[in-house]
Amino acid sequence: MPFLTKIKWVVLSVVTLSVASIIIHLSLAKLWTVNIVQYTALPTLPEDFGFALGRQGIKNKKLWGSIESLEALQPNADARSNYSVPKEQSNGFIYAKVFGGFAKIRSSISDLVAISRLLNATLVIPEIQESTRSKGISSKFKSFSYLYNEEQFIAYLKNDVIIAKTLPESLMERRRRNEIPTFKPTSSASQNFYIKEILPKLKKSKVIGLIIANGGALQSILPSSMAEIQRLRCRVAFHALQFRPEIQTLGRRMVHKLRTLGQPFLAFHPGLLRETLAYNGCAELFQDVHTELIQHQRSKMIKEGILKDELNVDSRLRRDEGLCPITPEEVGILLRVMGYPAKTIVYLAGSETFGGQRVLIPLRSMFINTLDRTSLCSEKELSDLVGPETPLPLNRFQPLPVKSEKELKEEWKKAGPRPRPLPPPPDRPIYQHEKEGWYAWITETPTEPDPSPMDLRMKAHRLLWDALDYIISLEADAFFPGFNNDGSGWPDFSSLVMGHRLYETASYRTYRPDRKLVAELFNITRENLYHPKHNWTILVQQHLNKSLTEEGLIRQSLLSKPATFLSHPLPECSCRIASAKATNRVRGEDGRVLYGGEDLCPKWMQHANNADSSDKEGVKSEDEGQADYESNDFVDESEKNGSKTSQSPLWDQDEEMDPND
Repeated sequence: MPFLTKIKWVVLSVVTLSVASIIIHLSLAKLWTVNIVQYTALPTLPEDFGFALGRQGIKNKKLWGSIESLEALQPNADARSNYSVPKEQSNGFIYAKVFGGFAKIRSSISDLVAISRLLNATLVIPEIQESTRSKGISSKFKSFSYLYNEEQFIAYLKNDVIIAKTLPESLMERRRRNEIPTFKPTSSASQNFYIKEILPKLKKSKVIGLIIANGGALQSILPSSMAEIQRLRCRVAFHALQFRPEIQTLGRRMVHKLRTLGQPFLAFHPGLLRETLAYNGCAELFQDVHTELIQHQRSKMIKEGILKDELNVDSRLRRDEGLCPITPEEVGILLRVMGYPAKTIVYLAGSETFGGQRVLIPLRSMFINTLDRTSLCSEKELSDLVGPETPLPLNRFQPLPVKSEKELKEEWKKAGPRPRPLPPPPDRPIYQHEKEGWYAWITETPTEPDPSPMDLRMKAHRLLWDALDYIISLEADAFFPGFNNDGSGWPDFSSLVMGHRLYETASYRTYRPDRKLVAELFNITRENLYHPKHNWTILVQQHLNKSLTEEGLIRQSLLSKPATFLSHPLPECSCRIASAKATNRVRGEDGRVLYGGEDLCPKWMQHANNADSSDKEGVKSEDEGQADYESNDFVDESEKNGSKTSQSPLWDQDEEMDPND
């Protein structure tokens, strides 16, 4: 009996030690890994996305608060001194055709106004070809007024340039007869090009034409003596270029719907455009026909001389160099690592996402409240914005002409040496999806056909959708770009939004990720994408937090400003409110001021800012101690101040909101 008792005690001890060992190992595993969540297309994600660090004294990161160090920056694009009204007697007229999408149009128009001021010329309202080439769109709007408010544009710039709606009749006749000198400047054309090459011809012929296809017509960085021209660009882009009233009304309505949900929201623009993906050689990041479509576009760019590079490149190496977009799946992981909970409202901007909805599935699974314009607008609201249009024919497919028996025999003889090719398959019905779009040509012809009437109309509609997304991206409490400053020199949607947010409200949370560094971080944890280590999450948080501050602005100035001035309009278009803390000037290798060179704001602006600082809607100042609306899963403690908000129909009604929500 004593022997059996001893055996029982030994067995009990072994079991106890085993249980204790398991508990210790689980605790260590929990301490050193972050369980993001294995991707699955479920309607919701578990709430235990992160884990508690188990360290005392680390407070919850504020996800929506303003950046305190940037609150001193205020918008001020007014002319400073020695700036006179335009002369009534100009040197002639400039008319222009602007090609490209939303971002190229916006940048090109600001350059056109600057050039007109530089040459003392009268600017004729530019023609937006994206709407002009689309046949049968609403006759209520001309090409410019399809997107922008003409009267506002003319009235706001009356003290800068003289603007005419059309050419005088005599000059219009010369234009019809192609007797007007026309130029196609590059986006990096210098002021000397216009003064020495264009101005003499303008004075001689009294009118010139400009064709702008690269998203701009004047170099981005100008000498310091031309700071007033830079401020004029800001006045055009940020004040004069107002969308037509119907767009503004619908955009404000969409923002109001987002605000009534009772939570802050983040805007995300994937930047997945076929043109930019082809330029940077990111075809292999996609699959099947999407890779072929990108390669077709890349081949076309090489033939046209736009791109001087090989057709086939290693897309993964390009991604490691930071030339390819951060995928929506990776953005979702970055945001979750930052502490944004699954209930965060994410507005998906961008009228086009190459790859379709398939590439957005992981993001939507991580953030169940991912919205876009179709979530906030009814079909009637969108159709009213488009206006009445001429219907397009439903069936535009033209079958190939039937070949005679003689022609078929000739083709057979010229088919090459034996063995002869197999005879064609028997006749079969041609389905609708084979009659139009990329499916109709991608496997049949080596060259892409010209855009169909429907393609041209959709391009015009994208201008309207981008305008709505632009309004919401400016108002968002945080903005995250998937792709910006891609190295092509073309302006892009995200860069313009980031520049406008920097101008209007520099302290709002605008992430400026370094895609090369982000690619390195993901390569480290590629095998454990949804279970990254704790040290990895710290690196991500440090990088993204730094990108919000002066460090991110300095990097943005080095990379983005040389390509597009509107992407980083500092220091010319901003002023700084006097504060006790002095700001040091940061200069680049070329001596250019990257940060800290802003003038002091006028006294009236400083007083107004102090009076209105507490009335801003949306992002709260960090000084106010506004806590996140949902506790951060990555830390032990969450701040308790903040009020309870109303529930939104976007999440389950049976869930009780946390007091911090």
